[in-house]
Amino acid sequence: MTTDEPGVSISGGVHGSTFAIGSHAHAESHHGTAPQRDETAEALLTAVRELREDLTRLRATDETAALDTALAEAEEEIVTTGQAGPTRRERLRALLDDSQALVGLVASAGAVAGLLGL
Repeated sequence: MTTDEPGVSISGGVHGSTFAIGSHAHAESHHGTAPQRDETAEALLTAVRELREDLTRLRATDETAALDTALAEAEEEIVTTGQAGPTRRERLRALLDDSQALVGLVASAGAVAGLLGL
């Protein structure tokens, strides 16, 4: 059987590659690209990072350790998905609400609390 269509040959590995075959084919690659963050997510990410840095300057307690863990999880979620989900934001709100003395002491905690609507 003979056809007039051109042949396609791929030699070597195609791991991590993006390609399309055909006259109307379209290929779009997102390998290694970070998810898009809106201004609010970007501001929250910056504030979360600043608060985590500020927490290193305080005497470590169970409360600061729990807050740092939650902030690290929020940072990871924002970096990997482009946003902090509602459950994550609620958890941070609760921890910051329980840490009002900390929020008053550290300006970055106030920034995170403000972005979370506290």
